[in-house]
Amino acid sequence: MKRIVREFPPEGLHNVQTLAEALGITGTTAGILYARGLDDEEKMRRFLHPSRENFLSPYLMSGMEEAVALLRKAAEEDWRVAVFGDYDADGIGALAILSRALREFGIEPYLYVPEREEGYGLSVAAIDRIFDEFLPDLVITADCGISCAEEVEYLKEQGAYVIVTDHHELPETLPDCICINPKIKDDYPYDNLCGAGVAFKLAAALIGERAYALLDFCALSTVADSVPLLGENRDIVSEGLKLIRNAPRPAFSALLGKQTEVTAQTLAFTLAPRVNAAGRMGDARAALRLFTTDDEGEIFDLAAKLNAYNLERQQLCDELYERAKRQIAEQGAYGNIVMLVGEDWHAGLIGIVAARIAEEYARPAILFVRKGDLLRGSARSIESVNIFEALKSASQWIEEFGGHAQAAGVNIKEENFGALKEALDGYIGSHYRAEDFMPTVCVSGELETIDRRLAQELESLEPYGVGNRRPLFCTEAGRLDAVPLKPLSPHLTVSDGKIDFMYFGGADAMKLLRSDVKKTLIFECNLSRYRGRESLKGFIRDVVYDGMSGSDVDLDGFESFLGTLQGPVRRAEKRTTEELNGLIAEKIASCAYGLCAIAQERETLERFPALKELPKEIFRLSSGSVRNAVLIAPDRDCDLSAFRDIVFLETPATIAQATGNARLYANGDICGWKQLSGIGLDRGSMAEVFTALRAAEGQAAGENLAETARMLGGLGFDPYRMTFALAVFSELGLIDCSAGRIRIVRGKRTELTRSSVYSSALALTQGE
Repeated sequence: MKRIVREFPPEGLHNVQTLAEALGITGTTAGILYARGLDDEEKMRRFLHPSRENFLSPYLMSGMEEAVALLRKAAEEDWRVAVFGDYDADGIGALAILSRALREFGIEPYLYVPEREEGYGLSVAAIDRIFDEFLPDLVITADCGISCAEEVEYLKEQGAYVIVTDHHELPETLPDCICINPKIKDDYPYDNLCGAGVAFKLAAALIGERAYALLDFCALSTVADSVPLLGENRDIVSEGLKLIRNAPRPAFSALLGKQTEVTAQTLAFTLAPRVNAAGRMGDARAALRLFTTDDEGEIFDLAAKLNAYNLERQQLCDELYERAKRQIAEQGAYGNIVMLVGEDWHAGLIGIVAARIAEEYARPAILFVRKGDLLRGSARSIESVNIFEALKSASQWIEEFGGHAQAAGVNIKEENFGALKEALDGYIGSHYRAEDFMPTVCVSGELETIDRRLAQELESLEPYGVGNRRPLFCTEAGRLDAVPLKPLSPHLTVSDGKIDFMYFGGADAMKLLRSDVKKTLIFECNLSRYRGRESLKGFIRDVVYDGMSGSDVDLDGFESFLGTLQGPVRRAEKRTTEELNGLIAEKIASCAYGLCAIAQERETLERFPALKELPKEIFRLSSGSVRNAVLIAPDRDCDLSAFRDIVFLETPATIAQATGNARLYANGDICGWKQLSGIGLDRGSMAEVFTALRAAEGQAAGENLAETARMLGGLGFDPYRMTFALAVFSELGLIDCSAGRIRIVRGKRTELTRSSVYSSALALTQGE
């Protein structure tokens, strides 16, 4: 279950209203800005009007004057200048910016980008290759170098001057050369620039406002590197997007294809993956060449190559993800960090898959690939856990590492894998609370309707991204009208009578949406335009349910139970209620992960005080984190295979869900099929219901059995009895509700015992 956090602090309400009136905006918009640290009129006005006019002077940055002076000397004396970059979208963008700026400044640079196999950052081997090919007098780093003090000394020993431009976290010892990094304490007030952002500041110092023509590269790199889109980064991305929209350079046009609407999300999900794919597939030079050539024929060919790399990268990532999941299934994921090793995993893709694993399991993940006697790894983290600090705490087990709070590269000796995992697990466990690992959704307020003015104001908060996420809102709901967009579509249209919603990929939540339990919809406000017409719509991003509210979950839960009657027979260890309470308490105390308690009816939970603090959900789990949880009335196709222990709080009729290698326990004291009692399973009782259904032919049918039973009003029968009969008759093909109406299938004769639902129910009740 997810935790909802309100973004807006109530204590600032008076200030927000005053600011809203001063700026002529809604209180909701002012509240969003206030909550994001814009707590006075000047800050809000600057945010609402991003511009190059807000750019800070590059000369406020330490090392800038010295770098410009050295480059002026280099230009005047015709020095040979090499620029060494990184292979990702940020490094490629930084190289593109510096190379073009240096040419305008009078220097024709030699560019070097290592392939991923060579490793990140400066290395002696790469330096030797540069000197073999070029013999530079000056080497400039782009998006790397701040942690390379020894390599800088090696460069100096070869007779070269060095300028380091970087944005990564500072090591204890800085390189002994000119260093430009916004994280160095100086007069520059903004420390969140990406590597290309730092390169842009150097370009601006060299060629002035002519560097503004390079803001498209800088915008792409800023979004790709996931730095906060606040302060100067917001100005950079806003100005860069204007260039891409109004006069895109051929390289961008070739990558965008027919896409015309360009936003920060376009940069993040269309352009950046293609640029990164080149480096991940071992051809970073193709991306660099694309951004540095002006030959349109070559640009077309290179863009096609990057698109092909991206498709291949997607396929390989999916394969690697499945292999990582299989490894997790074998060894479990029950600690504070997930660490995996693959023999032949693609080194360029493990970071992407680590990010997917971290998101799915709601904790940091490191994936390693074996290279000789070293394990080379890529770490990704969740928002609340600083993986860089965690790695620093365990540095005695690490050969080298670098990065920032959410992502890092780390290389270790194979024999230190277990020690590192234990050290990281301990550090994370002692420095973070259980709530830090609970999936959290942050909302900007509660809305009952979508207002056009608000939707327009929310558009003005673009570009959205890290640090300036698209605002989410919430509304409380009961039973909702939720239907597939078209037959068999995974997408839903949803309405609560006040707001029309779209829920992309929401099919698994349809039963929860249509049930009469109290839940919270998390959604975006969208102002859609089509053929000159505007429409307001909410896009559902999540549905949060507290696991206990609502009176009607029992009938929907009964339908879930009927679905499990066709399940396989699996053995479970029988325990008493008291024994299971003790077992559950012991499991919870020993580990926060791996336990799933299953209840068919919510009232059963009253017998298990040990479960009081665990999150509770119905039908299916909303997170794959395998955090200890309670699941009520699980659907048959709910996958529980990642859990270590599954406890059925009643004696289950069958265990239909996928349980993998989990150890299964069942309560021998409480019957798990009491809902079948009183239904009337004899032939006469079933015929009585069928006769009533035949008389009701043509009446509306619901999206599921429970809803159809409710819509028919039970036809005078108990709704559980009606739901059961509908399940049996549908399975036997005697009725058809697929067209939205009850239809009797004529001429069909069969035996009730041919229904697995009926036969299982009969066997259970007769065996009691």
